[in-house]
Amino acid sequence: MLAMVSMLRGVNVGGHNKIRMEALRTLCDSLDLRKAQTYVQSGNVVFLTKERNLVRLSSKMEEAIEKTFGFHAGVVLRTAPEMSDVIRRNPFAKRSGIDPRKLLVIFLATRPAAETKDGLLRLKPDPEELHIAGRELYVYFPNGMGRSKLTPVLDRVLKKSGTGRNFNTVAKLLEMAEGLEKSR
Repeated sequence: MLAMVSMLRGVNVGGHNKIRMEALRTLCDSLDLRKAQTYVQSGNVVFLTKERNLVRLSSKMEEAIEKTFGFHAGVVLRTAPEMSDVIRRNPFAKRSGIDPRKLLVIFLATRPAAETKDGLLRLKPDPEELHIAGRELYVYFPNGMGRSKLTPVLDRVLKKSGTGRNFNTVAKLLEMAEGLEKSR
């Protein structure tokens, strides 16, 4: 079985699209996803699966969420090795003074199209910094995300196709996935 990290977009944000994590684990069980564990209230689930087709699995989960909870939530999946690679590729890793709570990794379902990538490269995110690496964007918000003018612009450029997690959460999700792999 494969250890998988699932990140839902836009659940439990500002009182909208609410899903209790217990209900999310139950939903995973109903989809034959084993040993589902959730982390914080933002739709992070780590589980074991026999499914190797991640596009099919993502669609299956999105359909089940919509049927069960009455709204669409995008599902982005990464394997444990892919999450490890996300951490390894961190462009800020060798810089001192980087606060992992202010470093956001935006996970995209697919590599950004050329038009999207060009739009991202045209952004002037000062004081934020943005790096594109495959299906992930690494964005550092030195003053936090709360007042950043970059966040709504990213949503427009990306057409709300990704979901972000701070670097502490990314590291925790990898730790959980690796723990599940060892328990197989």
